Amino acid sequence: MTHSLTYFLMAQPQGAEGGGGGNGFFIMLGLMFIVMYFFMIRPQAKRAKKQQQFREELKKGDRIITTGGIHGKISEVRDTAFVIDTEGGGKLKIEKSSVSMEASSANEK
Repeated sequence: MTHSLTYFLMAQPQGAEGGGGGNGFFIMLGLMFIVMYFFMIRPQAKRAKKQQQFREELKKGDRIITTGGIHGKISEVRDTAFVIDTEGGGKLKIEKSSVSMEASSANEK
């Protein structure tokens, strides 16, 4: 009796031996997208939003460092650019997008 019970428990239902994983593939694909969104896309978007807000809050007199390493003090704020005074007494016009947010904290130390 135990032999027939074991055979019954180990037997697969009819039609289960082929294919059956089509839905599993789409579920795994969806889970991978969700993980990618929360670990890669969302933090990147939050960082970009924070960077944009930082650039919009800059005003005349703030000291900045560009992504190219140029240090200066904002002397004029325009729509898409800043005019900065450099240490040698020169003036440079730079795009707002070239200001490094991380570098601004170095000025505070």
